Amino acid sequence: MIRRIALVLVVLIIGILGMAAMQPDTFSVTRSVAIQAPPEKILGLVGDFRQWQSWSPWERLDPSMQRVHSGAPSGKGALYAWTGNDDVGAGRMEIIEFAPPAKVVIKLDFIKPFETSNMTEFTLVPKDGQTQVSWTMSGPMPFISKVMSVFMSMDRIIGKDFDKGLANLKAVAEK
Repeated sequence: MIRRIALVLVVLIIGILGMAAMQPDTFSVTRSVAIQAPPEKILGLVGDFRQWQSWSPWERLDPSMQRVHSGAPSGKGALYAWTGNDDVGAGRMEIIEFAPPAKVVIKLDFIKPFETSNMTEFTLVPKDGQTQVSWTMSGPMPFISKVMSVFMSMDRIIGKDFDKGLANLKAVAEK
């Protein structure tokens, strides 16, 4: 009986590891929203890390989170580092491309709960008196992330936060 249980467990583990090995080496998650505001106003909220407290879904998860802003005040070269509770972890962001009024590209480095580097991009496209804002995160999928993705996709993990953040951004920009 114990042998059968052990054999089933071994087969299950091998199956999970095999499924993980077949996962892609990279991920990309995108969400979009139409905002009744000009791209310049939205760009001010996205391209200035000091403004993120008004809309970012992660800013409210830890009221005592420590924030450090450095580099340029906004736009290319702006830096933002944070350290917080288990919900927000620790990391650093740097705006590496700033193309008003259409695009902001951010290098995002997580330190805690695990180390990883991703790219985040905001694109703003004026359309019919509104601005279509798309928020994309992409990056590598190390093997542990591939194992996790067997059970839950990156889209499900990150997508709900992007939806919430874009709803917050919309509310702030439309005031």
